[in-house]
Formats: sequence, C-alpha cells, structure tokens
Amino acid sequence: MEKRSMKKFIVITSIFKPTEAIEKFSGLKDYHLVVVGDKKTPADWHYNNCTFLHTDAQIALSSSLANAIPFNHYGRKMLGYVYAMQQGADIIIDTDDDNIPYEAWSFPSFEGNYRTSEKDLGWVNIYHHFSEQSIWPRGLPLRNINDSRDKLQWQSQKTKQRVGIWQGLADEDPDVDAIYRLTSNTPCIFQKKEPVILEKGTVCPFNSQNTAIQKELFPLLFLPSFVTFRFTDILRGIIAQPILWQHDYRLGFTEATVIQKRNEHDYFKDFESEVPMYLHTEKSLTAVNNSMSPASVADNLYNAYEALLKINVVEDREMIVLKEWLKLF
Repeated sequence: MEKRSMKKFIVITSIFKPTEAIEKFSGLKDYHLVVVGDKKTPADWHYNNCTFLHTDAQIALSSSLANAIPFNHYGRKMLGYVYAMQQGADIIIDTDDDNIPYEAWSFPSFEGNYRTSEKDLGWVNIYHHFSEQSIWPRGLPLRNINDSRDKLQWQSQKTKQRVGIWQGLADEDPDVDAIYRLTSNTPCIFQKKEPVILEKGTVCPFNSQNTAIQKELFPLLFLPSFVTFRFTDILRGIIAQPILWQHDYRLGFTEATVIQKRNEHDYFKDFESEVPMYLHTEKSLTAVNNSMSPASVADNLYNAYEALLKINVVEDREMIVLKEWLKLF
C-alpha cells in the first residue's frame, strides 16, 4: 500500500500587507500556508496560494475559542492551528512574516539517529553550539547568559531519538532578548551544522519563529493569552519540554533555515514586555516539571497551567482560554 503523504501546514499571523516571507512560504510545494489576521490587519489582505483567516472566519472556525482570545494579541494565531487541525494536519510549522526561508528550507525527520546532549544539564545555551559569538536565545535565564560553552556536553555516539518539536534557527537578526539588543545587537550568521537533540533534563528556550511540531503534540501549541507578548511563546516552550520528556519525546534544534528581516521594534518596550520572562522562567520550569503525571499530553498541559496558576505566573482567565482549547482534543 502506498504511504500517505504528510499534510504540512505553515501558520503565520500578520498585521502587515503581504511580505517577502509570505511570498516565499506561499510558493513552497507540499506545504499549505495559513495567515491569521487581527483587527489591525489590512481589510483587503489577500495573497495567492494561502488561506487567510480574517476575524469573522476565526469565529466561524471555533466561536468559543475565538471569543476567549483577546484581539490584537499573538494568541490569535491559535485559530490558524485550529484550521490546520480541521484540515487533517500531520505537521504544523510556526513562523513569522519577517522570516524569509532559504532555498533549502525544511526540517529533519522526527525520528532518526542524532547527536544528543548529555542528560540533566539544566539550562543550556544552544546558540553556543551554532556560533562562536557571545549571544543567547530569548528566554535563557539571565544567570545563565555568561555560562561556559563547556556546559553544553554531548554524548559520544549518535542515538536513535523521537523528536516531538524541531526549532530551526534564524540568521542575521535571530531571536534574542532586549538586553542583548540594547547592549550589543550584533547580527549573527549561524554555522552550518548537523541537527542536535536535547536529552531529558537539559533545557533551552525555543520560540515560535521557525518551529515544527508533530500531530501527537498539537495540544502544546497553546499560546497563553494573558501574559506579555514577549513571554507568550517562551512560556509555551518552557511548558512543552517537561511534557515532551514525560511522553518520551525530545526537543531538537537545527541550523538556520530562514533569515530574519525583523519588523521594526522599540527595544525598550520589548524589555518591558520581557520583564515577567526574566522573573518567572526558572520557577515556571520547576513548577511544570513537578506537575507531570502518567496522563495524556492534553491533561499534562492542564496540570502545568494549574501549577503556574498557583505560583501566579498565569491568571485565572488563562484557564478559561485553555479549557476552550482543550475541547479540541
């Protein structure tokens, strides 16, 4: 019997007219592009070879979820995930409208033999593996930004791994925090290297800028709606990693396959939005890790948010959105 081809969807949210990234992603064979609008998105937004979800279309998809997520918030992107899931997606890829894919843009296989870190290294800086620069990913605890490169240790042999989520890097203006941008802001072109896997207990922030997730883990796409914009996808990534470990999946990182031509930002406003991230990242990981149980992915996601609610990282109203999201699974 002929093997069914995987259904792969790329989901982007945008408040701008179609960008170069939209043009490139819409032309990729074997992928379907979904663009999620918001109230700030131009009313006449249109581009060939993609599905555009204006706010009315989002309500038609899932009215209870669409009405629970605030407008003018990155969390509206979840309606793009809903559309992809309803269309039978096997893989959902998160990216942004300022990430331009390289010619060979793709992700490694979700199962294979890969170079893998040692276990239980705690927080590590994956950029140390792909660059000699003094640079760190957004969400890395500030106490770790000057960690020695030797902290990131690797097993001597490649091992068979089941990857749940792949994070691809971004060249030129990669995902860094406002402190990096305010103090250095040096562009970075990452080295071309084989993909690598982080073992259980070895953790690194990952974002929503060039990220692929497989179907069994789609509940982990949930973006918290009532934390700050610069914390939402980082908190999602912190929550995801203990759940990956619990269900025998791993997080993988691959070389830069996009170049970011970043939309204009006010770096100090970014800093203000990142303050909760700086304060809560470490305790969030601990709380989520301690909340895990032999439950489903969806149930462990709920357990994680209950744990974060108890330590005031999220608010009560976050649980309302989460419950609507989990009705989909």
